[in-house]
Amino acid sequence: MGAFRLAEHFISINGEGCKAGELALFLRFTGCNLRCSWCDTMWANTNDAPYTAVTTDDLVKTAEDAYASGVRNITLTGGEPLLQPDIAELITSLAETGMRTEIETNGAVLLKPFAGAQRPVFTMDYKLPSSGMERFMLTENFDLLNEQDSVKFVIGSGKDLERASQIIDEYRLAEKHCTLFFSPVFGKIEPAEMVEFMKERGLGFVRLQLQLHKFIWDPEKRGV
Repeated sequence: MGAFRLAEHFISINGEGCKAGELALFLRFTGCNLRCSWCDTMWANTNDAPYTAVTTDDLVKTAEDAYASGVRNITLTGGEPLLQPDIAELITSLAETGMRTEIETNGAVLLKPFAGAQRPVFTMDYKLPSSGMERFMLTENFDLLNEQDSVKFVIGSGKDLERASQIIDEYRLAEKHCTLFFSPVFGKIEPAEMVEFMKERGLGFVRLQLQLHKFIWDPEKRGV
């Protein structure tokens, strides 16, 4: 039976992604292989991050309880959830609950081992220059994405906007039918500047997305 380091779990709305605004069960795991300059969950990323030891059965029960309360989405997040050694087992088990399972992944873990018959929905970051982590991006992951998946470009500067546009063109992401998001680093760049850039470059296939939870609650609040 799978074992996991769970930082927290809660029900809230999806603050971003294709199901933004819909209720979801969030399962946040500890540990990450990146250290982005603007990370807003650094508390969950370190080796000594606080966690609760749980099993696959524990998390399936949590998911079933959420389903019984009317929730239809599960978001696995972190940290980097795909680093959990038994995450493939959990993905398979959660698929059997009938809930839509989404993985928020940082772009620095290969998706192929998790893209089988019971694949989850992937919301994959591409880390841009302001993150300091672009060198770790695995662009071969782009080939595994489909219309249910999305690529999120977290934008912290004008340089990030330019680089995101370049990556979209270079890897022909608009042709893969996955959803493309531009998401501003909270407090670092004005969304209006991003909209003007999108207009200038004709990026009609990109969605600007703000983090809803940071407008509804205090931006530093956990468990929402």
